[in-house]
Amino acid sequence: MIDLPITYQIFILFTLLGISAFFSIAETSLMGINQHKLNYLEKKGLRSAKLASKLLSQTDKLLSVILICNNFSNAAAASMVTVISIQLFSNNEEVLLIATLVVTFLIVIFSEITPKVIAAAHTEKLALGCSFLLYPLLKILYPIVLFVNFFVLSILKIFNIKLNFSEKHLITMDELKSVISSSSKVITNKNQSMLINLLDLENDTVDDLMIPHTNVEFISFNQDIEEIIKKLKTFHHDFILVRESEHQAITGFLNIKKLVKFIDNQESLSIAQIKEIIEPARFIASGTSLYKQIQNFQENKYKIAVVVNEHGDFMGMITLEDILEEITGEFNLNLPSDDARIIEEPDGWIVEGSCSLRKINKIIKLQLKSKKAKTLNGFVLEYFEDIPETNTSFKIKNITFEIINAQDKSIKTLKIFK
Repeated sequence: MIDLPITYQIFILFTLLGISAFFSIAETSLMGINQHKLNYLEKKGLRSAKLASKLLSQTDKLLSVILICNNFSNAAAASMVTVISIQLFSNNEEVLLIATLVVTFLIVIFSEITPKVIAAAHTEKLALGCSFLLYPLLKILYPIVLFVNFFVLSILKIFNIKLNFSEKHLITMDELKSVISSSSKVITNKNQSMLINLLDLENDTVDDLMIPHTNVEFISFNQDIEEIIKKLKTFHHDFILVRESEHQAITGFLNIKKLVKFIDNQESLSIAQIKEIIEPARFIASGTSLYKQIQNFQENKYKIAVVVNEHGDFMGMITLEDILEEITGEFNLNLPSDDARIIEEPDGWIVEGSCSLRKINKIIKLQLKSKKAKTLNGFVLEYFEDIPETNTSFKIKNITFEIINAQDKSIKTLKIFK
């Protein structure tokens, strides 16, 4: 080596620094690449993505070959500087010290920090490019890598440190929501909202979204036919529940569209005719997740379900439209929505007691939580453990409420102050 011209030695020195820089880039880019993006590129058939994925599937061996080569090139560069220094200035201790500092500076700046900063800024492109060289290099150096890894794994075993590289590729539901929320450049606000609402279906149940039993309207066969027709004319929904009498169990539901010609044309309509077109009610358990229920609607081809508790008591009603609107937002403009039950004023909001806590939290951006109550009325009654009177003001978690109207053992309207 000493017999080589000084220019060749300097060229070798910078070549070694360049090799070290390459492995620094490879380490940072491959360890930092987005695994989900890599899986997508691999499925598209990109060869570099397949190689990168194979390398990352054996992370311990990948790191070994990178660090072996990187440290070897750094050590060789340090040795080369020593050789050059001795050749130029003889065996001078001060010169050797300065040369050591210089090579350390060159390695830190040009072979470590700068390459890693570049790799962090262009992770995907550099990772895919580096994989073309690293994959065959791992094959060539495989025996050395196994030898080194034997000692590494032995040390980890002594300290009882377990390796599970697959876990780092998993993503939690909250992390996925965060990714969607921060993707405003590629996903519109509307689509972001729909995706997050869709993910929330797994955590929310039919109890959060159902129409509570106190707000559900019925027709009973012990009513006069004129009274039934009058109710059907003023009913705003497509389906209405049916029971034999006021206190009996639900027998089914009626699709009002099938009776339109009788109602509009004042044609004669009998109880027998209504019974002929009644569809059987589908009963679902309280606590069923919205995600599961939308699957039930799809698989079993029905659009309305009756929610019952563990004792079989009627809790409420939920429709396919209710769940779809939870994902997309209100799309039936002819019907009153939960939003209409929340009226904003300069100093707060007027809210109906039957409005769900879930809807209030979403619209007003509050954090009202209860293990049992699903509506604002239930939330307040749970807090008081009694029925408060009209004009009562109180605070829950620094939020001021005022009861505007309380009657019939429930709270009809409240005000929430800003």
